[in-house]
Amino acid sequence: MASHDTDILLVEDDPQDVELALFALRKSNLTSLIQVVRDGEEALDFLFCNGQFSGRSFNHPPRVVFLDLKLPKVDGLQVLRELKNDPRTKMIPIVVMTSSAEQRDLQEGYKLGVNSYIQKPVGFDAFQKLITDLSYYWLKTNQISSPPVAARA
Repeated sequence: MASHDTDILLVEDDPQDVELALFALRKSNLTSLIQVVRDGEEALDFLFCNGQFSGRSFNHPPRVVFLDLKLPKVDGLQVLRELKNDPRTKMIPIVVMTSSAEQRDLQEGYKLGVNSYIQKPVGFDAFQKLITDLSYYWLKTNQISSPPVAARA
């Protein structure tokens, strides 16, 4: 398996959801390599190695991105669109985790190439179980392909 700087990129602007997710991940001992970004612009900067993340290696993408849809600056669907339209980031698994129950968001997400679309459960225990189950699947069960060495843009 390739070395990764980040196992999970959590793109979430709700501080409570961030804390719950981090608590669940620590409790499950699945990973300590978690990067949290709070808006869509910061997510794109991280993934495309721009701005404050310009020193990050493009050759070590996160193993999975947990992406909220309702984000400041750049919404989650636009983040998804940009990631899936770029050959350097197209293969990164993206899991949309949102409170949105809107069918058009679900359809647009899959049309853009999301790997999974999940409505966030209400309640601490259910949310904790969801994060643990998703992390276990994407980090332990799912087989990943080593990305080709990407040229810097």
